[in-house]
Amino acid sequence: MGKTNGSVFDRIAWRRELRRWHALAAGAPTAGLDRLRGARRAARALRAELDRVIHLADARLALPRTGAGAELPQGADWCWRPEPWRGPLPEEGIAPVPSPSRLGDEVTLFHDCSLSELSLRQLRNTRGADRAPFGLAMDVFGFDGSFLSLVIDLPPEAIAGLRRRHLVRLEPVLELEKPLEIFARLNIKHGPNTEQLVRELPLGEDGGMVEFDLGYSNLNEKRVERMWLDLIFERPEMNRVVLRDLTFSRRLRADL
Repeated sequence: MGKTNGSVFDRIAWRRELRRWHALAAGAPTAGLDRLRGARRAARALRAELDRVIHLADARLALPRTGAGAELPQGADWCWRPEPWRGPLPEEGIAPVPSPSRLGDEVTLFHDCSLSELSLRQLRNTRGADRAPFGLAMDVFGFDGSFLSLVIDLPPEAIAGLRRRHLVRLEPVLELEKPLEIFARLNIKHGPNTEQLVRELPLGEDGGMVEFDLGYSNLNEKRVERMWLDLIFERPEMNRVVLRDLTFSRRLRADL
């Protein structure tokens, strides 16, 4: 009750203050000089605070909204944006990165370097084109290993009702310091077997996508247990990779 009354009183006080400044502006052409000087000092002080509020509000409201999930694309029956791209993590980054290293509950980095010269951290997306509130940046300096992969565990909803007629779509938004081969491997465990489908990611920041057609797999629809994705980075040394966004969706393939 107190909070509601406070809000009402604030609005009343704000209207009174607005009327006062309106009256001062209307009377400025004929006001005495002493009164006018005082009004100018007060107006300048108020303008400085108002400009500060407007600047901070514009900056924050221009950012992608924290916690924003992926929007369901037309024709899709499921979509998802993993945790590091969706909201702030308790631990923003790891450096150097041992193997395995988990960032949040859904992403794990694996490598076989004898000496880790990698860093992995979450960053806030601030560009006007960014759809995700956060991104993931990986800096790789020396790399004496044979593999580097980022593993994303997909939620149970991803496999609920999964059929061989499904297309699973991955939409990454990438920034690379220099060209790099990145492969996406979708893994689906069903019973004692694991289906694996591999696609090479398109390079660039234009939001390309890859699709995994489960019709080319030997998936046992009745025994699906879990699904995860490996992002595999080939020869990643002396490079910086920023994943501005990463979203998954699935849809049923049209009958032929």
